[in-house]
Amino acid sequence: MIIIGGGDEAGRGPLIGPLILSLVLIKSSASIKLSGIGVRDSKMLSRKKRDLLYNQIKDIAFDIKVDSIEAEEINNAMKSNISLNELEAVHFAKLFDSVSDDTFVSKVYLDSPDRIAEKFGIRFSASSYKNTVVQNAKQSTKKGVKYTKIIAEHKADVKYPVVSAASIIAKVTRDIAMDEISSSLGIDLGSGYPSDHKAIDNLRENLSNKELSKYVRTQWSTMKTIRQMKLRNF
Repeated sequence: MIIIGGGDEAGRGPLIGPLILSLVLIKSSASIKLSGIGVRDSKMLSRKKRDLLYNQIKDIAFDIKVDSIEAEEINNAMKSNISLNELEAVHFAKLFDSVSDDTFVSKVYLDSPDRIAEKFGIRFSASSYKNTVVQNAKQSTKKGVKYTKIIAEHKADVKYPVVSAASIIAKVTRDIAMDEISSSLGIDLGSGYPSDHKAIDNLRENLSNKELSKYVRTQWSTMKTIRQMKLRNF
């Protein structure tokens, strides 16, 4: 049995809410099943379709790992000059390391946010305790040791069904998280993206809400602009 994995995220760009990472493991033969049920990059699907596929992916997958990087951690990383790409790679490695050592994963496909795609794979590999080797990167290996091949590519969520599946899992998980945040605060924060006018308007009206502030990426340039506008209008 050959196991492969795919990793993708949801929520790199929002002003509000977590960055969700998902690592989906499948039997290599299950790629056809994923394609057959209509799995594709989550951004190309309606929420209703993503929700439907979410449950089908869970039935097909060998294992699924999910991690949430909260706004506070993102803010602290940016204050320390740690890039979002670095933070994401470390958390993906943590997800991979959480896979049972009894399960050998032949390949892991990652949707790379780095301009040089394999750089993200190198970040991932350096952060994992497991034996990994990055495609298109110069790395020394030892004879007799089994290595997981890390394939970091741009648009991997379009190219590989297992990464598309991870994209869907991450997106649905984030949608649920945003719904829960909005419900708990009694404030409709929508998707939390700067392009979501409802989210930005409601954020602007509730800047003094301490409960809301812990979900906000304060180091984002959009947030700094909102605060400056608030001061000018005071």
